[in-house]
Amino acid sequence: MRYFIHLAYNGLAYHGWQRQENAHTVQAELEKCLSLKMGQTISLVGCGRTDTGVHARSFFAHFDIEPDGNEVDSENFLIQLNRFLPPDIVVYRIFKVPDELHARFDAFSRRYRYFLHTKKDAFNPFSYYFPYNLEIDRMNIAAQILLNHADFTSFSKLHTQTQTNNCKIEYASWSQCNHQLVFEITADRFLRNMVRAIVGSLIEVGLLKRSIADFEALILAKNRNAAGYSVPAHALFLEEVSYPAGLFKV
Repeated sequence: MRYFIHLAYNGLAYHGWQRQENAHTVQAELEKCLSLKMGQTISLVGCGRTDTGVHARSFFAHFDIEPDGNEVDSENFLIQLNRFLPPDIVVYRIFKVPDELHARFDAFSRRYRYFLHTKKDAFNPFSYYFPYNLEIDRMNIAAQILLNHADFTSFSKLHTQTQTNNCKIEYASWSQCNHQLVFEITADRFLRNMVRAIVGSLIEVGLLKRSIADFEALILAKNRNAAGYSVPAHALFLEEVSYPAGLFKV
């Protein structure tokens, strides 16, 4: 039987989602707790991976189990699981799905937000403090250029195991409310470190250190050294993972 699990996590204490040797990850923590609660080894397949320190407000994974009478999709089991999990991981729902439904391959888009504030705020730990004036209009013009390209090697972490650096970006835009700036981006997939490298490069456009034409040139260069720095991870959130309508209801 296949189940989907819908969860969220604060990534500050974790080396990302994906299980790693000698590293504390969200996947490993969740698998440990599920396995102990269910009395059998649970192996999760996530809808993607988040980097070290990155958060997820909405994340999906699936797992397969042999039927044993446990009502893992019951409200009581969910309450017990959340009490067992550390406070920085919350499970919203566990629900049965068809055996062929895949958390990663059936997801068709992911949406991220990056938060930045330009005035010091002692009560905003999940935002990047950047006390400099930025030209938001220029940054948004540059952000639209992303939609015209497919190969984002320049924004990818080096020496990864991905077979392609092509992504289809559907939306990319900055918004501002007082001293809070938010960058939102949606694509079918993302490369490791991609959003943080894009934000760092757009900040250089906003500081007038890089022209809009230079921003497009760095994309065409397909060279990570051509792009800007990677902004800190603590301000990046995976906000939404989308699946075709009718597959399931959340």
